Amino acid sequence: MLSIGDMAKRTGVKVPTIRYYEQMGLISAADRTGGNQRRYETSDLERLAFIRHARDLGFPIEAIRELLALSGHPERPCERADEIAREQLAEVREKIARLRKLEQELSRIAACCDGHSVGDCHVIRALSDHGLCEGEH
Repeated sequence: MLSIGDMAKRTGVKVPTIRYYEQMGLISAADRTGGNQRRYETSDLERLAFIRHARDLGFPIEAIRELLALSGHPERPCERADEIAREQLAEVREKIARLRKLEQELSRIAACCDGHSVGDCHVIRALSDHGLCEGEH
């Protein structure tokens, strides 16, 4: 049996987050000791590691919930899991495209600034007037 602190140390998930996942039903409610301390099974540790890895990859909670449900049926086809991963990949690619636009605009704004005082600063002017930007970002 593992304490919540052990779970946190072994997975890198903070204690309040573990409690939150428990409240959300992503991990089972822990058994309690006579002193009311949570005690988890090894299977809970493995499930928490799964959740942590999925969160690191940016999966939203609902997708993780569905992936966990799918993982409980190893005999089923993995078509839906593949679909969920493709949806997440599309989201990541969209974020990367938005970040590239931000990078280009910030680079342009910074490069345009040749003022020697805040009063002449192109960065300050561009942040004050969105019309000075080249496009949407």
